[in-house]
Amino acid sequence: MHVFVYGTLTDPDRVAAVLGDAGSASESGDAGTASESSDGDWSFVGDATLQGLHRVDGDYPTLAPGGSVTGRILRTDQVAALDTYEGVDRGLYVRVAVPAVERERDAHDWWRGVDEVAVYVGDPDRLGVADAVSWPEDGDFRERVHRCVDATDVAVGPR
Repeated sequence: MHVFVYGTLTDPDRVAAVLGDAGSASESGDAGTASESSDGDWSFVGDATLQGLHRVDGDYPTLAPGGSVTGRILRTDQVAALDTYEGVDRGLYVRVAVPAVERERDAHDWWRGVDEVAVYVGDPDRLGVADAVSWPEDGDFRERVHRCVDATDVAVGPR
């Protein structure tokens, strides 16, 4: 799975603490080149921009409708570990699939074949930024995030 990370998980040491030391980070300056670990547990494969959502800093970073945010693409199959770290089961964050920018698919080898990218969005009420973040409509936060992503031009592409 490809995950767009924009906060604490952009730090390779933090990712290693969450997912284990087996991964690797492309720190050579060429973020467009995939850096694989020997067993493929995780790797940063490139820099990216998420359009349609912007970063808001609270107790932990989260996203809100509008604008854009830069981050990194983390490739891993350890979804359960990421969900636990992000507090998905406790309602702290919601994992949502965001479409990959199609016109960019041939721009980088690591982007070929990527149709969607997972993004974690934190609940502003739980992260101390409720006054700074407005999600459209009423109801359950998870449903509001999914409806917003589905109804708008939220997408991620390489930077």
